[in-house]
Amino acid sequence: MASDINHVILVGRLTRDIELRYTNGGACVGRFSLAVNRNKRSAEGQWEEETGFFDIVLWGKQAESLSTYLRKGKQVAVEGELRQNRWEQDGQKKSKVEIAATGIQLLGGNTGGGYGDNAPSSYAAPSAPQTNGGYVAAPPSGNRFQYQQAGNDSATNDFEDDIPF
Repeated sequence: MASDINHVILVGRLTRDIELRYTNGGACVGRFSLAVNRNKRSAEGQWEEETGFFDIVLWGKQAESLSTYLRKGKQVAVEGELRQNRWEQDGQKKSKVEIAATGIQLLGGNTGGGYGDNAPSSYAAPSAPQTNGGYVAAPPSGNRFQYQQAGNDSATNDFEDDIPF
């Protein structure tokens, strides 16, 4: 039987500062929204930009540690999974899809805050490496997610200069 896949990676800018709250059990939960732009062709054949807005939920030490840096306008990469929350309000059933973040990487540029080089470049949950089809998340390098094959010491392949095309 095939297993299902629920994996999301987004790069965008925060539309508001992270909001931290604590559950009755003392667990920290942070919520923020991410604006992600994409280009699409209009009916006239011109390229135009379209923006999607996504709600992100970040739990535990990640939320607490990154709350200083997750400010409106900051560009981040978010890795996580889709979660659908369902509830009933005033007799009507409601639902909302959010992204439960498992890793955040702070990227260049922000419109405020001025954290400079003091901001960490990324943060992932302190747990055993997550595998995905024989690949594990490699330590961040630069401003992008990198994956390396499990058991392989190099995050990139060494290619010869003679490419056949």
